[in-house]
This record gives sequence, structure tokens and C-alpha cells, in this order.
Amino acid sequence: MNDKLLTNAIDLPRGVKVENIKKSFGSNHVLKDISLDVKPGSVTAMIGPSGSGKSTLLRCVNLLETPDAGRIRVGDQVIDASKRIRPAELMELRREVGMVFQHFNLFPHFNVLRNVAFPQEKILGRSREEAEERAMTLLKRVGLGDKTMQFPAQCSGGQQQRIAIVRAVALNPRAMLFDEPTSALDPEVGVEVLNVMRELADSGMTMIVVTHEMQFARSVSDHLVVMSDGYIIEEGDPKAIMADPQHDRTRRFLSAVMER
Repeated sequence: MNDKLLTNAIDLPRGVKVENIKKSFGSNHVLKDISLDVKPGSVTAMIGPSGSGKSTLLRCVNLLETPDAGRIRVGDQVIDASKRIRPAELMELRREVGMVFQHFNLFPHFNVLRNVAFPQEKILGRSREEAEERAMTLLKRVGLGDKTMQFPAQCSGGQQQRIAIVRAVALNPRAMLFDEPTSALDPEVGVEVLNVMRELADSGMTMIVVTHEMQFARSVSDHLVVMSDGYIIEEGDPKAIMADPQHDRTRRFLSAVMER
């Protein structure tokens, strides 16, 4: 895959910073004063037990969920949860930050080519010809050039997730969020997706990845964040944390994951 091509028009990756983010659903306090600084061009892996708030934090970063309190910074843009978020601010943030979900979220009534091209037309204002040319180029780079006329249901899970990644990349984001992108896939199929993510990381894309793939977290990420019960309980160098976790909850989680 051509890294420069994959990051076409992404010459300046954006950093992502969250400050004192809180989020509750009724009486359930999911995020309890979370702060995190993701440097431009770095990869942050987030791990921790289910229900610890990892996915909710990602959804707050690109405002799929609105935080109850705190601030989000992406590059020079600042979103303050205490103030009304204008539609223009939301659109700008969504252009800057792409997101890939656990269950693909492809348009079932569009073929693969249109799945990648249509958002470019609507969000970036590209012509259909330009959007489809960009889509075709990227799909070929991830080994899916022969799938363009098929529909998502005709593609394997790994192929659908690669399509979802390409769809996000085609919008020229400055940062990418991944919410357990391989958890719905068989291990062999998940390797295909992880390889695309590795190449995206190598290209200099800022990435936050919620994952249970410990090898990816250890070998690809620059920074590891461990969450539990709505808090960040430990963060730092991935290899150091995995070799010698300082928090008992981290030790128990890693022990359980490694023994699977």
C-alpha cells in the first residue's frame, strides 16, 4: 500500500485532547473526569474491561455522545460541553475525526464503490466522478479492487471492515478513532484489518484505538491507556505497562486477556 496515497491531503495530522470529560446515562456515571492528550501523528491504544467507558469516550470525542462536562480539542478546534454546540462546529469536527465501528455500519443498499464515494460527495462536495476515482484507488490499495460492484452482504466481515476504514480515510480526516474494529471478526480475518491499521499508523495518522488486540497495542501504539470503572487508571509506554503494570486492576485484566 502506498502510504502517501493513503494519506492524500492529510499533511498535518491533528492532536486530540480531552479535558475533564464527564458523561452519565441517568444514574450510571460512565466517564468520571477523564483527561487525555494524544499527540499529532501518534497511536494511542485503549484497553480495559468491558463497561469501563472506552467506547463512550470515543463517542464523546467526535460527539456521537455529548459530554456532560469538559472540553475536546482537535487541532485548533475546541468544543466546550458547557456551551451550545453549533451545527457548523459539529460538521467541522466530524470532517477532522473519522471513526470506524465494531460492526462496520456500511450502507446495505449501496455497492462497495458507492459506500466509499457517497460520503465524499455529501461531506466534501466532490463530484461523483472524483469521489469514485478516489474510492477505487483506495479500495485497490487494500486489496478490494475486485469487490467494487458487490454489496456489503456479499463481502466477508474482514472485507467489510476494510471498506469501512477506506470510507473513513477517503474523507481525509486528520485523526481516526477505532472502536474495537476486530472484535466481531474471526482471528484470521482480523489480521487483514490490523494490517491496514498498521499501514495507516505508519503513514502518520493520529489514531485512538479501543482494542483487545494486545499484540497490536504493544507493537503499534505509542501510548497505552488502561481504563476501569470510568477512570484512566494507568497510562504510558505500552511495553512497560504490559511488562510491569503498576495498578492491580491492570494486572488482573492483562492476566485474563493473555490467558485466553
